[in-house]
Amino acid sequence: MSGLASPDGSAAGAAVLHEHRSLAGGWLRPAVFGAMDGLVSNLALIAGIVGGTSGDHSNEVVLAGLAGLVAGALSMAAGEYTSVASQSEHIRAEIEIERKEIAARPRAEEAELSQLYVARGITPALADQLAAEIHADPVRALEVHSREELGVDPANLPSPLVAGASSFVSFALGAAVPLLPYALGRDNLWAALALSLTALFLCGAVVSRLTTRSWWFGGLRQLVLGAVAAGLTYLIGDLVGMAIS
Repeated sequence: MSGLASPDGSAAGAAVLHEHRSLAGGWLRPAVFGAMDGLVSNLALIAGIVGGTSGDHSNEVVLAGLAGLVAGALSMAAGEYTSVASQSEHIRAEIEIERKEIAARPRAEEAELSQLYVARGITPALADQLAAEIHADPVRALEVHSREELGVDPANLPSPLVAGASSFVSFALGAAVPLLPYALGRDNLWAALALSLTALFLCGAVVSRLTTRSWWFGGLRQLVLGAVAAGLTYLIGDLVGMAIS
């Protein structure tokens, strides 16, 4: 943590010079997962079709790629919406239990909060004082108990709509990348592979900025995963194509 000390050298006048990114918006995880999934799944789908067919693949790839894009994006959006909605409903139910407990047993809940602070190293006298001041306002008490006991902020729960929409858009954008060369008239798997693996590397490198991983590790990891998926699906398509031809 960075800061500026007060003239007397104490920490009381310190100013915080950094901000943390929000971790509860509900859009980052589905957006990242959707983009990666769209890239890998449609690249693998296209590779499987090319491996299992011969001659001009353009029509088959474009049709299957578009179908994979739309179906995958809708599936991702529906799945993310349902998942986040269910999670939010569960959290709200737990918060409601806490609300009822605070209303029915305020002294017990106040003592519970005080013990939580003591367990974190605060002296019992100060912990009692903090808990009493917090419980002077039932709304504030509910917010603090939700954070301390449930690890959630009642005012900042993930939005199912945001999660579903970000998942849909990101999957569609990712799935469009390997399809682009074929849509432009190039019947060449290598072009789709090169474009997709480049996009995967860039996505992995960008996502690594949100973690402690280096950019090259994040990018290389996504590139390898995408290449393995495409290679295995191509081989399966080739084997199936020979078996049914």
